[in-house]
Order: sequence, then structure tokens, then C-alpha cells
Amino acid sequence: MSAQHQDVLDFVAQQAPFNALPESACDYFCHHLEVIYVTRENQIQWLDSVNPKLFLIRSGVIELVAPDSEPVARLTTGDYFGYPSLLSGEAIKNRIEVKHDALVYMLNQHDFDYLRREYKAFEQYFVRAHSNRLLSSKFQHHSDSWSERKIADLMTRQAVTLGPDASIGECAKTMTEHGVSSIMVVQANEQDTEQLIGVVTDRDLRSRVLAAGIDANQSIAEIMTAEPKFIFENNRVFSAMHLMLKHNIHHLPVLNEHHQPMGMVTSTDLLRQQKSDPVQLIGRIYKASGVKDLKRYAQEVPELLDGFAYHIDDISLIGKLLSGISDALTTRLIQLFIQQHGDAPSRFSWICFGSQAREEQTLHSDQDNGLLLPNDLNEQQLDYFRRMGEFVCEQLDVCGIVRCPGNIMASNSECRLSVKGWLDRFAKWLATPTPEAMLNCKIFFDLRFISGSSGLFADFSKALSALKPDQLFYRALASELNLNSVPIGLFNQLKTQKDEQHHRYIDLKRRGIVIINDIVRLYALQGNIRYASTLERLDALTKTQLLSKKDIFDLKDCWRYLTQLRLHAQLSGESLPSNCINPDSLTSLERHQLKEAFYLVRQAQQAASFKFARGSL
Repeated sequence: MSAQHQDVLDFVAQQAPFNALPESACDYFCHHLEVIYVTRENQIQWLDSVNPKLFLIRSGVIELVAPDSEPVARLTTGDYFGYPSLLSGEAIKNRIEVKHDALVYMLNQHDFDYLRREYKAFEQYFVRAHSNRLLSSKFQHHSDSWSERKIADLMTRQAVTLGPDASIGECAKTMTEHGVSSIMVVQANEQDTEQLIGVVTDRDLRSRVLAAGIDANQSIAEIMTAEPKFIFENNRVFSAMHLMLKHNIHHLPVLNEHHQPMGMVTSTDLLRQQKSDPVQLIGRIYKASGVKDLKRYAQEVPELLDGFAYHIDDISLIGKLLSGISDALTTRLIQLFIQQHGDAPSRFSWICFGSQAREEQTLHSDQDNGLLLPNDLNEQQLDYFRRMGEFVCEQLDVCGIVRCPGNIMASNSECRLSVKGWLDRFAKWLATPTPEAMLNCKIFFDLRFISGSSGLFADFSKALSALKPDQLFYRALASELNLNSVPIGLFNQLKTQKDEQHHRYIDLKRRGIVIINDIVRLYALQGNIRYASTLERLDALTKTQLLSKKDIFDLKDCWRYLTQLRLHAQLSGESLPSNCINPDSLTSLERHQLKEAFYLVRQAQQAASFKFARGSL
């Protein structure tokens, strides 16, 4: 054996997956590879859809670039590329850009397929690599559509701010100088950082100053809108549109994660974005004159979703859209009830649980809601909220959001509780983690405010955060993880169920998505993370040491992939149980990807069970 060949053999043997394969696999690769030198001058000749190859970089730097010129990956020594087309047979879409001339080992399709057949671990390595590439790249490179843009992308200037003691005249002058239609009113907190306390708009100057004859020397604290609605810079444009429609506002402050002012988004800014049927539908719901209109608008959802679902990159937006529609229907029904029966006799907070709280609803989601009420209401006041709960839940059912089989609805007196009543219930579940208590925790700890008094809900949330689960609770909740399993059997084969017509299927929700939600909820509770959304919880977990970044990345990708399959199965109208898919309808590569997703979920499930159930916190 020549020294050159031995050098190649030594290098390849150190690279995955060959470092875990028999020597014969490495020998075969080295005897059949071709050595090429890739430069800027010849870079366009190597990626050929008609004759795809596997490439292993020995030295140099190559960047993989998407058709939209966005970088996909930066590849260096030991990295592979070219394998997606070898696995799928699909045309090559990406291109390479050489950053530093590269020495590359190249293997043809025939020899790649031989190694796949002979060495299962070789095939699994590249299927897994392709799954990660496929799952992540789809969600890492966003289009320019409104649905994919973050609020921060719309910011064209820094926040224009004044203190509450500034005069009305000074405010008008500042707005004119900066060419803006609003001012953010800020005040320094104990840490000497500016916090938003109010907003003054040009409409306020007209209606609250000029029309009312207010002296321009008075402070803007007298005319500002205190405690205004706001949005965070990393939220999507869709969320801003929804919030502005819900509250009929035209100026929305944008804050960073420390609640410091970043800027202002206006309705004009949003109108410049591509108009959207979903947003228009939500707007019509908020303006509906009665239940009849709401029912008609709700019937548009399946067709709207069918046309919308295939034009976005981030599948989580579908859940936000459907949850936004449920929020809008609920809010408008509450308003209609109040119009018919008079103002509420006290503060109240309409809250939701489960998939609506996580903003992960599908076409088949049912109701999970309740009422949070002040302590010590009298019978007459309680009767008002009984009628509100019954009315809203009944009309949601009429609009197609079916009743909860478990009766977790505000029409049920057990779900219309005072702040003390809800806190006592949560405290009991935490203290006595019975199987029933664990089931309730899975439902009720996914909690979100919908309508009514945000202050009442904030007080409740603060008190709820003070309830600290003990080790026994975490062990019990972790043990619950093992009551459900991913549908993978011996030899990594998919395990299916059969219906009465002998159709084979896999329940993507129960056997995959629910497990991910349960895992993430468990870690979020330990980290005292109060977000309800699974993806937001995972984002928040990146700032803790509870999960590695790789585990967080894998869970997010698996959740997105399984959710996407679930949605497409619902839209396809197959005669299968809800949330289910027939694996025979998938391509060979898609089945590999499904197995890989389940494999990663099972790993995370086992790790969480070991960490919490064994008391290794």
C-alpha cells in the first residue's frame, strides 16, 4: 500500500460514520473514491443532478448556498455534501461557493448505494444528516412574505421617547421634528433603564387636547394611554396584525426582551406588507354583528387554510392562525354577551388551556377554556358569569369549535373559579401527584389569557409562579412520560395500528407530538418558564442549562416535522382517524425521516425520564 493511499485511509477511518463501521467499509470507500481539487474556477461543474455524487472535504472551505443565495452551511474538513440527491433522487437545488480551495474525496451513486445496502449504520448516518438538513433549512431560511417576517424587520428608526413630565407642546414639537405620529412615554426603573409606561398619538393630540381645550403646557401624563399593548421585537408580523385588530389600535410599541422600547409599528407599516386572507378573516370576526355572521366566517376556515398552508415556511404559524381565529371568536362572543346582558359585575379573565393556549390548534381541536374570577363574588355575580360561560361555549360549538369531551369549559362550574379556587386546585395537584392530578397538570399548566382583565390574570400568574413543585411531583410527571411511546419496534420498524377497515395508520399526535409537548412542559416547569407555546418554551430553555442546544434544536425540528405531516394528513382528507397518517403513503425517504424524528423523540423521552424520575436534578 502506498503512503498516499494509507494517508487517505487513515483520514477516512477517523470520520463519521466510518469510525463506527468495520474496516471493510472504509477500505471500500477508499478504493472507489476519486480525488478532486475544487476551486472558484471549477466549482460549478461538480454538482450534477444527472450524475450525483457524495463529497467528503479533506481540506479547504466550501459554502453551500440555496437558490435564493442564502447560505445553507459552511463546510470544512470532515464535512459531507451531495448526499440529499443520492438519497432522494431529486434534482440538486443548492450550489457551492469555494471560500478556500478544497481537496475533496468524491464517491459515485453506485458505490454509495452499495455501502447503504451493506452497512446499516452508514445508511442511518446519512438519512439522519439529511433529516436534520431537511428539517432545519426549511425553517431557518424565511421568505419575504409577511408571515415569515419578524417585527424587528419592519423597524426603520429607533424609538422616539419622552418622559411623563414633558409638556403636550413639547410632545407635538418632538413628533413634528422626527416625522412620527406617536411618542413612547418612558420612565426609568430601579435599574435606571427606560420602561414603557404610555403612548401618545397624533389622534390623542386632536381628540384629547384640541377638542377638549387642554392647555399645551400640561404634562403628557395627563393625556397618554397608560399601560399600552405592546409586542416584542422577535414576534412575527402576523402576531402584530392580530393584536392590533383585536384591540382596534393603530400604534403598537415594540420592546426588546428586557421590556425596553425599540420602536413603534403602525397600521400603515403593516398595510405595506402583503395582504392576507387570514388576517382579513380575523378582522371580520372582530367586527361581526352577531352569531350568525361568526358562524359564516368560521365556515371559511378549512378552505382558507387549504390555500394558505402550502405557502408558508414556518408550520407553527398555522397553529397560531387557527388559535388566533379561536381567540377572535371567543372575544367577539364575550362582547356580544356583554352587549345583550350588560357590563360584567366585576373583573374577569377568560382563559384557555391545551392546544389553544399553546397556539398549536388544528382543524380538529376542541374547546379547552375557563373563567378566572375575583374572590368572594356573590351569587348574583356568579350567575352572570355562569350565563356568560354557557353562552360562549355553546356558540363556539355552533361555530365549529366542538365541546371538550372532558368538559374542560367555562360552561362547567369546575372551570369557573376564583383566583383562590384556581390556586388551591393547582397547589393540590402539586402536593398530591396522583395519576389524575398529573393528567390535569398536563392540561391546565398550558394556560393563556384571552379576554377580560389582563391585570387579574397577571396577579394570578404571579401567584401561580410562586407555587414550587417538589421532587416527588417531577418524578410523578416524568413517570407519566413512559405511559406513551413512539411507534418504533424492533429493527427500527414503524409500528402501525389498524382501523375497522384494516387501514394501517400512525397517530402522529398521541405517539409523537404529545410526547414532545410533555417533555418540554416538564423542563419548562422546572425552569419556571411560563410561556405556553412549545416552541417558545424551547427558545426560553436555551437560556438555561436544563437542555443542551442540540437537544433543543432536535425537539423543535421533530415537532415541526410531525406537525407538518399531521396538518397535511388533515388537509388531504384521507379516511383515517383524526391526526393519523398512513406510512405507506409516504416515500421511502419520508419514512426514513419519520423514523428519525421518532428516534430523536424517544431519546429525549428516555433522557427526561432518567433525569427526573431518578432524582438527578
